[in-house]
Amino acid sequence: MDTHSALERTVDKVLSQAESDMISKIDAAYDDAVKKLISSKNAVESDYNKIIDDAKKQAENLKRQIVGNSRLSARNKQLVLVEEAVGNAFEKAKAKIDSVRSSGKYSSMIKKLLEDGLNAVNTEEVVVECNEKDRNVVKKIASEVGRNANVKIKVKDEAIDVLGGLRVMSKDGSMVYDNTLDSRLERLKPIIRKDIAVMFMK
Repeated sequence: MDTHSALERTVDKVLSQAESDMISKIDAAYDDAVKKLISSKNAVESDYNKIIDDAKKQAENLKRQIVGNSRLSARNKQLVLVEEAVGNAFEKAKAKIDSVRSSGKYSSMIKKLLEDGLNAVNTEEVVVECNEKDRNVVKKIASEVGRNANVKIKVKDEAIDVLGGLRVMSKDGSMVYDNTLDSRLERLKPIIRKDIAVMFMK
């Protein structure tokens, strides 16, 4: 019986020691697994945060690009509308010129344009160019203005392709004063364009 009891105690001791070793190994393995899991979790969270940050940056860049493109597109459309409005204003101006060409107001305007040209060129002999429609009225006014200003004015027979008004130049062609309606309208374009653009901005 004593031998049997001693054997049982020895077996129990060995089993207890083996169990203790196994539990210790399991605990160590568990601790190691937990550490690896925490490390892996931190790495995953870091990767996740990086992915989210990158996605946010890309979304912000895309948003800025879309907004920028939209603004550029809107600006381009606005410029097209402004140019169309300027073009329409000039077409109306051209139609108005043709409708008043035979009136006394138009003759007075031609006289003023001629006098401005003579003052600008400031020589005793000048050559005047105009379009076909204005030639007769320009010749008539040139004769009167030339006598009053003591300037010899020759109106060229060759017509120039302009809406109206006239071009005054010195006899040798070294000085030219463009007082055609076309050039005057061109000088007004930036002002008209600005005014129309302001209307579009409101």
